[in-house]
Amino acid sequence: MILVLIFIILIILKLYISEVIKNRKNTKDEDFEKKYCDILSENMELKLELEAVKKEYDKQTGMAAEIKSLNKKARTLKHDMKNHIMVITSYLNDGEYDEAKNYLSKIADNLNKIYTYIETGNSLLNYIINTKLQLAMEKGIDVKAEIENLSFDQIGSVDFSALLNNLLDNAIEASLNTNNKEMVVNILRKRGYDTILVKNKIGKSVLKDNPNLISTKKNKEEHGYGLKHIKALVDKYEGMLDIYEEDNFFCVYVVYPH
Repeated sequence: MILVLIFIILIILKLYISEVIKNRKNTKDEDFEKKYCDILSENMELKLELEAVKKEYDKQTGMAAEIKSLNKKARTLKHDMKNHIMVITSYLNDGEYDEAKNYLSKIADNLNKIYTYIETGNSLLNYIINTKLQLAMEKGIDVKAEIENLSFDQIGSVDFSALLNNLLDNAIEASLNTNNKEMVVNILRKRGYDTILVKNKIGKSVLKDNPNLISTKKNKEEHGYGLKHIKALVDKYEGMLDIYEEDNFFCVYVVYPH
């Protein structure tokens, strides 16, 4: 009887020890899993911070290169102007006034093709506006712009970049499909609101033929994402979006409360 009792006690003890070991193992596994998740989360945060720093570096590098290029063009223009003045003076001295007028007209045309850097006081706005408008002019689009120094600090910088890039890309792309290539960009404060107006010339009504602005491109989902993204970014910051046509222009007007 005593032997049986001892045997039962040993079995109970064995089971108890096994359970203790199992619980410790589970606790270790849980601790390990928690530490792994913490490390993974930290790495994700570091990765996002690194990407943000890289984007800022790329932006600053792009701006520096752009300013350097514009300075180089300005020096070249200054040098060329001396030669142009000498040629015009020669025409005038010889009484060849029509030739002087034609020569001046050609110089004016060339000056119109040279992009002038826009300084707004907002580095992000500077970079986007100057990059896109210079691209537009290089593609033969006549650009008219009126830009005020607005911070748009009510909008996240990533969202603001996505919004403005989409607006300008859409206008540039649409302008390339018309004979009269013209764009207007106004970024102004009106009655306490920060406003963005981007217009591009159209040969015929877009809204009449396509009121829902459904893409006619092969990759409709990707092409339509731009307008959907614009609407989402406007709604996200409680802004207003108006799409209309006026004087043969397709207009996208965005308003944000300041």
